[in-house]
Formats: sequence, structure tokens, C-alpha cells
Amino acid sequence: MSDSTSALQLVLTGDPTLMAIVWLSLVVSGSAVVLSAVIGIPLGALIALTRFPGRETVIVILNALMGLPPVVVGLLVYLLLSRSGLLGPLGLLFTPQAMVVAQTVLVTPIIAALTRQTVEDLWAEYREELAAMNVGPARRIVTLIWDARFSLVTTLLAGFGRAAAEVGAIIIVGGNIDGFTRTMTTTIALETSKGDLPLALGLGMVLISIVVVVNALAWGARRAGERYAG
Repeated sequence: MSDSTSALQLVLTGDPTLMAIVWLSLVVSGSAVVLSAVIGIPLGALIALTRFPGRETVIVILNALMGLPPVVVGLLVYLLLSRSGLLGPLGLLFTPQAMVVAQTVLVTPIIAALTRQTVEDLWAEYREELAAMNVGPARRIVTLIWDARFSLVTTLLAGFGRAAAEVGAIIIVGGNIDGFTRTMTTTIALETSKGDLPLALGLGMVLISIVVVVNALAWGARRAGERYAG
């Protein structure tokens, strides 16, 4: 039986090992995106609607953080969570929670930067209308976030795609422990290096399927936003 056939069989039969790895990956990436949304969406909207000294510098830094090298993030989070680190007493290193932290650090700048651009564009369009209605700063943020909800769904899906495909940071802080912190990307890297291709190929098929679904949802969200605006 060829490696590709064996891989397809693992996927179609719902191999327990493969499904456990997929489930952990989805939980870790999903949790990271939720935390990033809670932090990034209000932060991006606040920067978009607030004028303060050094604002342009903050925007440049935020945009630059979108390209953070995952291995550097992994190293910084490792130092933070290690026994001698600031959060060492929490004992989070080499746990799924540590991987969530690392992915949150990676995804938050992406969500915040894209939210800032989206809300700023809407603010330029509706500024006079909102000013005429005497809408306060807090209500402006809420109103514009709600109006941008379809675009923000696309932003969140982009963040999820980034998190789900990440390997460098989570392998450093998670340790790639079998049955505990082994995700799709870290398993693919490990199994390929071991020459165990069926499991690696099977997880690759699932990962590609997830990427396709995420992109389809993002496209659907954009289309829904266009219909709503029209």
C-alpha cells in the first residue's frame, strides 16, 4: 500500500491518533484567535479613532509586528514561562496553554492592524454623520466595529489561518510531547523527519482542507458584507 493511500485511509477511518492531533490543533488555534480578538479588535479600533502624539509610530510598529518571526516569539514566550521567567511559577511551559499564549502573541498584531485599517476607513466615510448625531467616543468604536463585522470576520479567519499553520513558536513552548502538545504542524515536521509519511500526509490533507474551508468562509464573509453594504 502506498504512503498516500495509507494516509487517505487514516483520514477516512478517523484514526484516533490523527483525530486527537487535529482536535488539539483546532482548540489551541481557536483559543488563540478568541483571545487575540478580545485584545486586538478594541485596540485596533481605539488606535483608528484616537489622535495622540506618536500615533504614526505606533501604527508602523503594529504593522511591523504582523511579520513577527515565530521562532523569536517562541523564544520570548519560553523565557517568560520558564522557571526563572516572570510567569514561571504558573508552570505553563510545555503545555497547550503555553502554545495558546505563543499563538496569541503572533495573531494579535495581525487582528489589531487589520482592524485599525478597516475602522479608520469607515471612520473617514461616516465621520460627519456620527459627529452630527453627537455620538461619543465609546459609541463610535462600538458602532464602527459592528458596521465592520463582516470585514472583521475575514480578519479573524486570516488570524486563524496564521495560527493553524504555525510551527516554530509552538514547538519551542509546547515541546511537541506525544499525546499532549503535538499539533498538526509539529507532527508533520516530526513524522517527515522520521520517514513515517502516512501520518504526515494524512495530517497534511486535513490541514489543507482546513485552509480551504477558512478561505471559503472568508470569501463568503466578504460577499455577505458587499451585499449588506449594497
